[in-house]
Amino acid sequence: MSMHQGSCLCGAVAFELASEPRAVTHCHCRMCQKQHGAAFATYASVPRADLRYTAGEHLLTAYESSPGVIRRFCSVCGASIEWSGGARYPDWVSIAVAALDTPFSPAHTKHVHLDSRACWW
Repeated sequence: MSMHQGSCLCGAVAFELASEPRAVTHCHCRMCQKQHGAAFATYASVPRADLRYTAGEHLLTAYESSPGVIRRFCSVCGASIEWSGGARYPDWVSIAVAALDTPFSPAHTKHVHLDSRACWW
């Protein structure tokens, strides 16, 4: 049973989450800004085993943005879906919250890497 469903911009990649996302973070690092074309990216984490692709997993493209950190996005529309590879949490994956199609209202969020915050935000 899934708790949330999500997809990319074009709908070719679809996924479901078997648990409630945790650790919702607005990341202001330059890599997230560049990947999303926005002031920050918002991610939430789930255990890797709780992420299941229901369509288009073969369309995901991976990019190693820093040593050991892999960002995956749709090769058709470019929408960001996930990043993983943090040495402290190898069994977890972070999902781009904007890719969720079901309502998600986290109890709290945090902002990180404010030192590289966009000057126009």
